[in-house]
Amino acid sequence: MTAAEKDARKLELTERAMELIAQRGAAIGKADLVAATHISRARIDEIFPEETDLFDAIVESWFSHDIAVMEEVVASALPIQRKFHEFFARRFLRERERYREDPALFALYCELGAANFESVRGYIDLADHYLSELIAQAQEEGFFPDLTINRALTLINQMVVCYTSPQMMLMIDERLAEDKLARIIDTIFAGLSGKDRGAASITGLRAVE
Repeated sequence: MTAAEKDARKLELTERAMELIAQRGAAIGKADLVAATHISRARIDEIFPEETDLFDAIVESWFSHDIAVMEEVVASALPIQRKFHEFFARRFLRERERYREDPALFALYCELGAANFESVRGYIDLADHYLSELIAQAQEEGFFPDLTINRALTLINQMVVCYTSPQMMLMIDERLAEDKLARIIDTIFAGLSGKDRGAASITGLRAVE
């Protein structure tokens, strides 16, 4: 089997595995794939040597749209504010589409991701990498003054977490909207900086007199 043939078979089997997850409403393993496809265990093991390799392939497929979006947005010639909006909005709309198509299946994938977080962590880190590139571009234009890239990254992630966390989608889907996200992005660009503007000057919490 050539490398190209192996890649094609891996994609085919990954898609079949995701169909089985949707049908059964539960995680599956290589033995389930053997039973469903009638392909020999030896051939399945050739494609997925370790049990975790199958899940890793499923995770890769799940995030493939997000990776394509992030790469396209970072490389685009859009104004920087628009880049930020596209970076988050296009991924949010895709996740919302998935959720509304099958809320139970979406929740299952959230559970599987949480239970296998190490397989997911790399994609979260990759998203942070691309966002850091956008932050650097924004700072070249004078935005986010007096902040390191890592500090700006943390602040921005916390501001938009409702639109990037699938768990939040499960809880407050109806309250999330693309136009709200746009206002959040506008607000970030209007004022995010490392300057102390008064909020951090309080020495202790106290009731308003």
